[in-house]
Amino acid sequence: MSDASGQLVKGGLNSDTILMTEPTYLSHQFLIAMPTLADPNFFQTVTYITEHNANGALGLVINRPLNLTLNQLLEHLNLSSDRPEVAEIPVYHGGPVQPEQGFVLHSPVGHWGTTLRVNNDIGITTSRDILQAVARGEGPDHLLVALGYAGWGPGQLEQEMADNAWLSSPFDFDIVFATPSDQRWLAAAALLGIDLNLLSSHVGHA
Repeated sequence: MSDASGQLVKGGLNSDTILMTEPTYLSHQFLIAMPTLADPNFFQTVTYITEHNANGALGLVINRPLNLTLNQLLEHLNLSSDRPEVAEIPVYHGGPVQPEQGFVLHSPVGHWGTTLRVNNDIGITTSRDILQAVARGEGPDHLLVALGYAGWGPGQLEQEMADNAWLSSPFDFDIVFATPSDQRWLAAAALLGIDLNLLSSHVGHA
């Protein structure tokens, strides 16, 4: 784990900015890969966007479990836990950037060494203290642990949205913390009333 939060600096708009030109930012929303998106890093993924502003975007893929449990990760970090509820918690591939970096997406936000507060209910912590608390059974009520993150430079995500690589949908707490990972891609799109199975069947057809 690192003490660097990777937090993007929040950008602001001048008071005289014309409303029609104001960009649409996707912080605290899901980014859902369209069936046509073939990039193996993001094929059929759901990414929770934690920061999106003029400087770019940052998010965590929430439906790509690794062949790694939280208990194994704790052992790798020389932390031990005898908590049975910790043993089988999956660790996720959060994205292709800095795959050695650990991120804990959690609720409630709490008070940890290095936390990016997404809103009043959701935080992302990169400091070791949160995993020490989890090992003791004193961690947050809801958590998703990921290695690596997804990042976009200025304007990159906006262009990919314009190219129809992604859908965006509202955040849903249960999809992150209660829905089986292999159902999250379809469940996130269902928030928009979209059945990606039907959409997939039309890919490549006029």
